Amino acid sequence: MNSLFTVQQREFVEAVVRINATNPFLPERIECDRAALGADFAAEGADWNTLPPAEAAHPNHTRLTERAGAVIAQVQARWPRDGRVAKSEAGVYEELAGFWLYQTYALRFDAVIRAALAGSGSEGGVRVDFFPAFKADVERLLALPGLGLLETQPAPHLFACAFQIRRAFHHIFRSLAGGSAPMARLRAAIWQSVFTHDLKRYRRVLHARMGDFATLITGPSGTGKELVARAIALSRYLPFDPRRGGFTDDFSTAAFFPLNLSALSPTLIESELFGHRRGAFTGALADREGWMETCPATGSVFLDEIGDVETGIQVKLLRVLQSRTFQRLGDTGTRAFKGKIIAATNRDLAAEIRAGRFREDFYYRLCSDLIRTPSLREQLDDTPGELAVLVGHVATRLLGEGEGAAFARETVGWIEKNLGAGYAWPGNFRELEQCMRNLLVRGSYRPAALGADRAGDDWNTLLDGGKLTAEEVMRRYTRHVHAQAGTVEETARRLDLDRRTVKARL
Repeated sequence: MNSLFTVQQREFVEAVVRINATNPFLPERIECDRAALGADFAAEGADWNTLPPAEAAHPNHTRLTERAGAVIAQVQARWPRDGRVAKSEAGVYEELAGFWLYQTYALRFDAVIRAALAGSGSEGGVRVDFFPAFKADVERLLALPGLGLLETQPAPHLFACAFQIRRAFHHIFRSLAGGSAPMARLRAAIWQSVFTHDLKRYRRVLHARMGDFATLITGPSGTGKELVARAIALSRYLPFDPRRGGFTDDFSTAAFFPLNLSALSPTLIESELFGHRRGAFTGALADREGWMETCPATGSVFLDEIGDVETGIQVKLLRVLQSRTFQRLGDTGTRAFKGKIIAATNRDLAAEIRAGRFREDFYYRLCSDLIRTPSLREQLDDTPGELAVLVGHVATRLLGEGEGAAFARETVGWIEKNLGAGYAWPGNFRELEQCMRNLLVRGSYRPAALGADRAGDDWNTLLDGGKLTAEEVMRRYTRHVHAQAGTVEETARRLDLDRRTVKARL
């Protein structure tokens, strides 16, 4: 049995396999491009994964796709008619063909996504007219003797997977601004939450089972936890229906069902989540569906401030996570929940469990997938120039391109002069937005004390009552010193600790 690939081809194809397996938001992905292209690698603008998808293909992607196409043609010319190829070589060839298909159709997928985002139709409603061409290429590349991929992963499924990857790129970049290392790690974590660490297994079986895995997002208040949840929800797998020429569901706004649990009474929370029958409580004048019933299989229910919900509701949510069933208020009938649960909190849930306010069994059902959002100070400590990037992002959203650029420069200058480069930004990105709105309206911004006196009183009360563990005392005091010092480095100096310990406590 002769090898399908020459030595030179095998080096390139194995590099493509590594590209397919590498998280696209990590720096390693660019190194995979470099390894595959060698001397043909274009260094200028090579870090395409720090920018939103462009309207033109990146030069390195174009070169990779052309080289992949040439190798595919050469391999097909010597493909054995009896299909007797080594399983390992068949798998490598399928990876190469998959890479070529994705890169070849990426810009056409982008056009569909941009049309939906521009409001000319939802992603579920936009007709996709290039599936026949995609299917023809799939059959040309993969309907070869000795290959079995299409038996388990037919063309509509491969089409849906490719579209999901492009959609995830758009939603992740559209939701999260910034190019610091903490933000790159956050994007990579979102990507892994959507596709898992093994894209091949995801494509084989997990794409239809991700609703069984709850996602818990933690991080300080104001760091964009709902934006992360929305990016995950809008990036889920969406089956393609060849007969309709489109995707099976509307996957724009109808896929995301958010609920802030700290803003509602327990009865209203249950009604919003599970629905109710007429007469179940005062004011229940008619039967009503809740989010759990409204949410389709491809949708996600987002439970914000999950750390604030009372234990009675935790028990009912635990049942949803365990059995995928629930009951409306005032009803004995059992209904099925088909979607995915995403939850978020800024609370220390370990401390809440120790205090008896959060159920341990509920926590372990929630945390099969964990994501932490970085604070604004973490991002600025990593990349000081990030402030200008984030300010520019907000300014463009508030004022548009032209006026926004000028206002962004004014804002950065004002912040550096009046708050200083080391300002702690205790309110994180939300505070930065409010600072800019204040500057627009009044020409100045005065940071709130964030209840410093009340926080101090609470601190003393907790200490006097002996209600804090030693670990909680160290964490709280570290945060207290960081709020004054402004940076991790200065906090570490004052506390005589190393930087990593301070960051861990923060």
